[in-house]
Amino acid sequence: MELLPDVIIARVNDFTCSDPGQNIIKNDILDLGLNRVVVAACTPKIHESTYRAVLIEAGLSPYYFQMVNIREHCSFVHPNDIKKATEKAIRMVRGGINRARQLEVVPYKEIPVKKAALVVGAGIAGMNAALDLANQGINVYLVEKEATIGGKMAQLDRIYPTDDCGI
Repeated sequence: MELLPDVIIARVNDFTCSDPGQNIIKNDILDLGLNRVVVAACTPKIHESTYRAVLIEAGLSPYYFQMVNIREHCSFVHPNDIKKATEKAIRMVRGGINRARQLEVVPYKEIPVKKAALVVGAGIAGMNAALDLANQGINVYLVEKEATIGGKMAQLDRIYPTDDCGI
């Protein structure tokens, strides 16, 4: 097996996303002094936040995590060619390790935000959106290009099913 530079430990685990798998990662960070973590498994869409939380628990920046999706990109697309899937997975893991070397902390910055919304169009949908937002305590700026509000609804003289006056 070829050793890759900067790789301190490599593990095989069928359920890394499970609590025991997460504990292995956390313990490795703490015991081995790891400063980056690469997980080659399934889609980051499902578990990336899980692994980032593990890094935080271990005192490491969540931005020092790199996920490599070998399930969808290798196993699923090469189900009948294990050799090809494995070769591709190895290349992808190498790429993930190279990317992990470049990862940097993204500074957390809190910016004050004024709660306000711009609603463009004062038809029925726009007016309802503006009312919903206003009822939540948000300042609303309602903009309409026409001289009157109501959109298409303002053109009707009667409204179905109540037969109310639409004007």
